[in-house]
Amino acid sequence: MTTKEKIIQVAETLPADATIEEAMERLLFLAKVEKGLQQADNGETVSHMEVRERMSKWLK
Repeated sequence: MTTKEKIIQVAETLPADATIEEAMERLLFLAKVEKGLQQADNGETVSHMEVRERMSKWLK
């Protein structure tokens, strides 16, 4: 699906009274999800243990 098709699909699912900001937020959310899925497919993930190590300094 092309980017234009994705934008149209999102626009069609929004309520009639949706604001431009709401549409932009939805598109940004979907773009970030898509990017995350691509990163996962490419093996660009962080293990649970590594996340715990990175977060430990904030969790103290």
